[in-house]
Order: sequence, then structure tokens, then C-alpha cells
Amino acid sequence: MLRQAAADDLETVRRLTMAAYGPYVAEFGGEPLPMREDYAPRIANGEVWLLDIDGEPGGLAVLERHADHTMLFSIAVSPDHHSRGIGRTILGWVEDKTREWGLPEVRLYTNARMERNIAIYRAFGFRETGRRPNPYRPEWVIVDMAKQIA
Repeated sequence: MLRQAAADDLETVRRLTMAAYGPYVAEFGGEPLPMREDYAPRIANGEVWLLDIDGEPGGLAVLERHADHTMLFSIAVSPDHHSRGIGRTILGWVEDKTREWGLPEVRLYTNARMERNIAIYRAFGFRETGRRPNPYRPEWVIVDMAKQIA
């Protein structure tokens, strides 16, 4: 369903990420971490996956494979495809990939102000495992979440 991004997808990954996270800039008073990320090394490491919808990039997932879990660094859905279940589709794919890798858990972290996203993660079976100050922006709070994969 999702395909691994290639080096020539770098600009697409950047554009999609900026479009997906852009609405948060005014609300947060700064760019969320995924907007500031250098995706070239992540693409080279095989961590970026794209979802094409009708031949156009509609979403992406950035996954870090660790020894005991998958870290979901980012999900981005094109604003053109909001409210169509694309985020949930990508989350399901992340679970499948985690099973394929033989890992027992998916972890993620998000900004506490992203209440809608937190609600989606909870509805998808993630549980909150903690809250902490953002080390780069102490006035922001990070919510850590995890989901066990059967």
C-alpha cells in the first residue's frame, strides 16, 4: 500500500509535510518538529514511506525501526485528503509493518496541543505513556503514546 520513498521523492516529502503541518504554525507559534526535519538521510535509511492516491502523493509515514519497537516519527496527510480515513489507513499499515518486522510495539510522540490527533491515536488503540517538556521548546508539552501489537 505505501511505497518506500526514493531520493527523487525528497521534494514531495517536504511539500507534503509542510502542507500537513503548516496549519499548526500559527497555533503553536513555531514549526512542529517534522517541518524542520532533514528528510534526505531518513529517505536514504529507508525510513520514509509514501501513499499515492490516484497517482498523487496523499500521505506519508516516517518510521524508525528499533530493536524492541517501531517509532512513528511522523504521519502526514495532504489537506486535499483530510476526513477520508487516510491517517487511519496509514496507522493500520504501520501496525502491519511492525508485525512484519516482528516487533511488539508502536510508539509515537506528539504535541499536547494536537488534541484531535491524540483522540485519533486513542481511538486506534494507543495509550498515553507520559508527558514531558519539549527539549527544544520547553513551553511545549510532548505526549508519549504506545500501542502493543498482537
